[in-house]
Amino acid sequence: MTRPDWVAGGDRRQIAAERIHRAATELVLADGFDGLDIETLARRLHCSRATVYRYAGGKAQIRDAVLMNLAGGVVADVRDAVDGLSGPERVITAIEVALDRIRSDPMSRLMHSAATAPGLGDLHSSPVLARLAADLTGITDDDPQAAQWVVRVVVSLAFWPTGDRRTEEMLLRRFVAPAFSSRS
Repeated sequence: MTRPDWVAGGDRRQIAAERIHRAATELVLADGFDGLDIETLARRLHCSRATVYRYAGGKAQIRDAVLMNLAGGVVADVRDAVDGLSGPERVITAIEVALDRIRSDPMSRLMHSAATAPGLGDLHSSPVLARLAADLTGITDDDPQAAQWVVRVVVSLAFWPTGDRRTEEMLLRRFVAPAFSSRS
């Protein structure tokens, strides 16, 4: 059991990680994912890069923590929208609501910055996003590829929207819904 640090008033490791994640989120909100750089983050926090790595991990771990911080509102809205739904309707609704929220500011700016950020354009491979997709769409753990595919559909449509909600809905119903029809 970790005893609270008498100076920090809590678990020093947890406090440090939260402070680093908060600063990383501020950087991402200001400059997009391309602003997430360990050296810049360390300067902002007035600490060494080693301290950042020790308490928060590398860029991928920090990226995932920032995604979780920023995804909170999206997740809550999707959870509300899919409550009581199953099968294709749950998947389609989850994607549509997620896209609406992602496209809202500041999420859309972040998504578009990820396309050009070195090493961060692979948001679709984030295990955090796959877990969220599985949870929100009702995909079970026995099919992780389906969750990864849903993430790729959402990221693709976020980066390359159809420009028309009706067309987007028709595409989802024609090509995504059938993949989940047997899961009802």
